[in-house]
Amino acid sequence: MMNTRSNFDQNLNQLKKMQLEMAAKAEKRIKDAMLALLNQDIDLANRVISGDNEIDELEHEIHEKALMLIATESPVARDLRRINVALKVSSEVERMGDMAVNIAKSVVQIGKDKHIKELADIPHMMEMALEMVADALTAFYTEDISIARQCAEKDDAVDDMFGKLIHELMGHIPKNPESTNQIIQLSFVCRFIERIADHSTNIAENVVFLETGKRLNLNH
Repeated sequence: MMNTRSNFDQNLNQLKKMQLEMAAKAEKRIKDAMLALLNQDIDLANRVISGDNEIDELEHEIHEKALMLIATESPVARDLRRINVALKVSSEVERMGDMAVNIAKSVVQIGKDKHIKELADIPHMMEMALEMVADALTAFYTEDISIARQCAEKDDAVDDMFGKLIHELMGHIPKNPESTNQIIQLSFVCRFIERIADHSTNIAENVVFLETGKRLNLNH
């Protein structure tokens, strides 16, 4: 029995390592997409887009590993919940990777057109979202509810900044109609960053579920 338990824990730790690798790749994609935006680096944006399959493949491997664990180890209630949460977290991380790709696609759409404004607040919003990503992943790996709640509490600030940025960007259209495409793409970027923050909150909620067995909406 002890060997079976040890084997299960070993497999679960391996699953977490795979998720750590996947999360690191997603975070790098997000940072590269923002760098591409700031520097109008189309080559880097295209590399972010073409690298998406790597994250998708890792998610597939994680799902296969998790299903194998369920099939072969007959996990008890809490262990089953742990595997269930691992599957949900990997899906959220994969969607974060998708948001990085979406940002990169907006960079390509903007191209080399001169930015209509200094891009200081959009990177700041991204920094806030990446803090949430780091909190969410730390909460998941350490199974710490307090860090999960700390992550979710930051979401309102990202939402507020999103609202202000969209209002400001839309205000540029009447004065710069020739830059409408760029303004729309920058608005999309803000939306994608806001979604990254939302995916972080979803991970935090799964950590709470793992520890308590209760589904809570931490956005309210």
